Amino acid sequence: MTNAPIDATTTSAWAELESLKAGFTPDLRGWFAADPERVAKLTHDVADLHVDLSKNLVTDEIVAALVRLAEQTGVAERYAAMLAGEHINTTEDRAVLHTALRRPADATPSLTVDGQDVDADVQGVLDAMAEFAGRVRQGEFTGITGKKVETVVNIGIGGSDLGPVMISAALEPYADAGISARFVSNIDPFDIASKTKDLDPETTLFIVASKTFTTLETLTNARLARDWLWEGLASAGAIDGSDEQKKDAVAHHFVAVSTALDKVADFGIDTANAFGFWDWVGGRYSVDSAIGLSLVIEFGPDTFRELLAGFHAVDEHVRTTPLAQNVPVLMGLLNVWYTNFLGAQSHAVLPYAQQLSRFAAYLQQLTMESNGKSVRWDGSPVTTDTGEVFWGEPGTNGQHAFYQLIHQGTRLIPADFIAFANPAYALTDGDRDVHGLFLANFLAQTKALAFGKTAEEVEAEGTTGALVAARTFPGNRPTTSIFAPSLTPTVLGELVALYEHITFTQGAIWGINSFDQWGVELGKQLAMQIAPAIEGDSDAFDSQDASTKALLEYYRDHRA
Repeated sequence: MTNAPIDATTTSAWAELESLKAGFTPDLRGWFAADPERVAKLTHDVADLHVDLSKNLVTDEIVAALVRLAEQTGVAERYAAMLAGEHINTTEDRAVLHTALRRPADATPSLTVDGQDVDADVQGVLDAMAEFAGRVRQGEFTGITGKKVETVVNIGIGGSDLGPVMISAALEPYADAGISARFVSNIDPFDIASKTKDLDPETTLFIVASKTFTTLETLTNARLARDWLWEGLASAGAIDGSDEQKKDAVAHHFVAVSTALDKVADFGIDTANAFGFWDWVGGRYSVDSAIGLSLVIEFGPDTFRELLAGFHAVDEHVRTTPLAQNVPVLMGLLNVWYTNFLGAQSHAVLPYAQQLSRFAAYLQQLTMESNGKSVRWDGSPVTTDTGEVFWGEPGTNGQHAFYQLIHQGTRLIPADFIAFANPAYALTDGDRDVHGLFLANFLAQTKALAFGKTAEEVEAEGTTGALVAARTFPGNRPTTSIFAPSLTPTVLGELVALYEHITFTQGAIWGINSFDQWGVELGKQLAMQIAPAIEGDSDAFDSQDASTKALLEYYRDHRA
């Protein structure tokens, strides 16, 4: 898809939204009082997710104009182009087919892109992952001393880490094979040292996740893990330190998620235990590919398939549902309204589920790496602000940290609240259901943000003087409430796919390529130029700017 994007600001819908903004005064109290159907009109279901948009700062007219904006910028057409395998990732000339990773095995018609049978490729890798994971879970694939694997350590970064680590935490109750997972990503040596210091090398399996097997952080950590393994096994008398036994140890304790089989083999990993994926899978969209191998081992192939089914259910919703009822599209449109018309710069995601402790971090890469762009997919400058800062913390933790800013600060911060009717662990405090108390907070916060508390209401409680203003809540702070019965693998897949398609919608409207990430490259290149200076190369030092030189000197003076 190399045609020029439609400039959203030139559409009649954009002009209509500008006009609606000009006379806009949010009044959620008044809107709810005047329209008893507001909740019904603005509440939608997508698979198992129940999504209430009624506390957002929109009227019927604004919603209708936003839907027209999606129509006039070709959101549905761009989605169809993505599903068909068109090369909508223009800067890398690639298809964008993460949706193919979760197509059912019997999906029809079959998907062929660039001469490849995509369905056959995907199912082949899924089957290979399932077969290997089954052997690990059943104790058939063991460490070099014959002991069953007890800990899987995934070594990756970015999309090769954030997805697996988030899902591992979210689905903790589903771990059923006595195998735990840990995740190493940061090149800071503390990360790998702390994650391995209490492990038994004889029962540890490392997964090195790097498509090209060249990622600096991942390969550095993989070599450190290999050294740790060799040292630990030698200390235990499990190997004698010969090259042959070291090689055998790596074959028993390392597998790869990579397509660079030559580099995998050079590292010492058996290429039979290398699981590939394709250039049409972006890193931040890859958790349902072989990047999820640690999850298949921890939770089992059936649970992973349930996760994929959840992703696919939302894919199908987006594909088949008219824009006016299309939940991810509507949520993406709301984000455009807040970003481009009401001046919001950040977006809070607040899961009332401790299991989703890494969900905001996952969304930071998904949303900000995708839509943090200042040029459109044809290389021309953007014509609007793009992207938002996504952030958040789970549940009542956030209430005791940053909710003050959302409730009474001067900045508009749209917030998504996520909750589940049933807890992973049902506990009571005396006769009180603790999860019910937890969800009372979920419901109370969205109510307080929407409707606030007037000065008159504060005074009616007996407060006087300057305290009245301090205890007044302005309300009209927009929230979306997302409810589901339980945090199951299927529901988690639905939730992740929901945000993938929210991100897609915004990118399509802004005319940007949401599937490249050139902004991360310059810093990587400069790091490789600075590294020799840190190691004592005088020419590399002399080529730096004054500030970098001064910081290098500080480092040299203080490094023990």
